[in-house]
Amino acid sequence: MAPKDDLKKGGAELMVLAALEDAPRHGYDIAREIDSRSGGVLRFHVASLYPMLYRLERRGWITGRWVEKTGQRRRRYYRLTPEGRRMLIAQRSEWRTLIEALNRAAGLESA
Repeated sequence: MAPKDDLKKGGAELMVLAALEDAPRHGYDIAREIDSRSGGVLRFHVASLYPMLYRLERRGWITGRWVEKTGQRRRRYYRLTPEGRRMLIAQRSEWRTLIEALNRAAGLESA
């Protein structure tokens, strides 16, 4: 996997974990939350989101449960586990360090 792919994958995981920080959400709602938080700049396609959700669930970072509501189809709602919260904190710290370094190296910091 190329470094760019690693960055994309890690960034996507961070966004999903952050979207689940405050409330359980189903897949479409996670994608909509990321879109909203990024002002429409970052968009998830369902085809890539669900495999990631399954992967995060296998790692024990999130857990999902099926919910049926009257008049709606069954949906799987995901929430962070305690391990997922720890990973969110760790990933935020790593990304903050990386972004600060990129800003310095690319001359994007304000003088």
